[in-house]
Amino acid sequence: MENLYSSRVSALRALMRENGWDMVILTGSDPHASEYPALRWKQVEWLSGFTGEAGDLVITMDHAGLWTDTRYFIQANKQLAGSGIQLHKMRVPEQVPIPQWIASLEMDEPVIAVDGLCQTVSAIRDLKAAVPSAVIVPVPDLLSSLWEGRPEVPCTPIITLGEDLTGESRETRLSWLRKWLVMQGADAIFLSSLDEIAWLLNVRGSDVAYNPVVISYLLVTLDDALWFVRKQYFEELDGETSASFDELQADGITLCDYTDVNFSLASLKVNGVDKICVNPATLNIYMREAINEADSVPEVVECESPIALRKAVKTPVEIEGMREAHLEDGIVMEQFLYWVEQNAGRVNEWEAACYLGSLRAAIPGYRGDSFETISAYGPSAALPHYSTPHEGSALLENHGLYLCDSGGQYLFGTTDITRTVPLGPCTALEREDYTLVLKCHIDLEMAVFPRGTCGPHLDILAREALWRYKRNFGHGTGHGVGFFLNVHEGPHEFRQNFNSVPFQPGFITTDEPGLYCEGMHGVRHENAMLCHSLGDNEFGSWLGFESLTLCHIDTSCVELSLLTADERQWLNSYNQRVYQTLSLRLPAPVAAWLQAKCQPV
Repeated sequence: MENLYSSRVSALRALMRENGWDMVILTGSDPHASEYPALRWKQVEWLSGFTGEAGDLVITMDHAGLWTDTRYFIQANKQLAGSGIQLHKMRVPEQVPIPQWIASLEMDEPVIAVDGLCQTVSAIRDLKAAVPSAVIVPVPDLLSSLWEGRPEVPCTPIITLGEDLTGESRETRLSWLRKWLVMQGADAIFLSSLDEIAWLLNVRGSDVAYNPVVISYLLVTLDDALWFVRKQYFEELDGETSASFDELQADGITLCDYTDVNFSLASLKVNGVDKICVNPATLNIYMREAINEADSVPEVVECESPIALRKAVKTPVEIEGMREAHLEDGIVMEQFLYWVEQNAGRVNEWEAACYLGSLRAAIPGYRGDSFETISAYGPSAALPHYSTPHEGSALLENHGLYLCDSGGQYLFGTTDITRTVPLGPCTALEREDYTLVLKCHIDLEMAVFPRGTCGPHLDILAREALWRYKRNFGHGTGHGVGFFLNVHEGPHEFRQNFNSVPFQPGFITTDEPGLYCEGMHGVRHENAMLCHSLGDNEFGSWLGFESLTLCHIDTSCVELSLLTADERQWLNSYNQRVYQTLSLRLPAPVAAWLQAKCQPV
């Protein structure tokens, strides 16, 4: 008997037969190469039932496969059950990426349909390189004829941020970008990454859950900036959006309809653009074809956007805002962890997540969570991206480990914190795993390194303690954090995969090693860290990290024999700083509890 998702796959195969397609590829992204798409573009979830943040589907007439990474293997096996969709594992030694898997089929000139709005130029290029004989058919909104009630492109209110919050005006940022264009000998750059557009224009919205961005495109020329947003904004505007649009137009931003972007791209040379820069890693193939189909095609230069790196280096004003965000967030977290300890045995994972959300919502300037809270007890925490269920959520019992990964969006910054805490007696394995992951976390926090060092060079510091015990984790160790923007941003990161972006002062990055034992427990310790200068000497310029996150690390579960003297000193110093910084802002019972938690070990 077919379940809902197997029947949807059957309907897609019927569509494939009608159109002569041999296979269909669907990504978990959107027209803007976003990590987190709006509901309209959650095509993988609609077709398969898989709700993870990273997953791509390939459907042929006799096979259906989901490609995802180690964070979601357990989740995918559960959610795909009964759908007929097979899990293909990525980020493992035996991985076979989609292009290579298709090549292994040895089909003669396969006709491959893709959603042209949700496949990047780079992805299509990789596919053609692996399968040169493939005929790629880009179909915008490929699933719309099957997806009854498909959500519309979202429209939410827009606000603008002033220099008092960002430290730079949009005029300053646009002027910098135009100087970059002149250096490239180009007339324009086309931007589709939502966080880059938000940063450049100092605008924020809520079109995508947890990400304060506006669904839009931006064409910046030497003389103008055309912002393509939803037409609905021009019909009945709320007060905030109307004021924002007035401010943007006063600063020389031309407002255009979101759906007119194809026409504008097809008319580039007519409008004086002879050379345009695009990023093939974020530009979708449908927009690229619009440029190709212009009556007079301009020269197209494919390059990385310069915005990602400049956005990652926070201004002094943004850094102070992030300090404030982590201070307010730390006060919330300590009250939350106190409440969890007092209520263990009486509340479940969902109730804990809701309580934490209510505490954050009371902070002035709160604009929502920065991602869906992961509230996971015991075996639930073995899923790195566990989605806490409203119904059937596990009770927080008076033993074992509870993991909570959460964050907030504030007008003055973005936070991301994970704490794993013992709720009572723990097994020897839980204590050992807890301590080994903590060692990894501390060792990366204590890093001192020369300028020019990249994330993969440092990543081993957050794995060596686990590797010595022949244990590991499959996800990245840390990611950049935006300023009241996406909680995940690049181009820097801590990860085993090679990344050539060197760390520099002003980067804010998470430090979050973990360990996951299926059916038993999971451990993750996470702080956000600011990269800063440690001075120069005859051997070079030196950098290190400062913890922005302010929330104690529970020591009751630590196996002290596994920590070095330096690690113990760091742990004691950090906890003392947390107590001294937060105690006067906490209710008396919580402050007294925190004082006890922060005693040296």
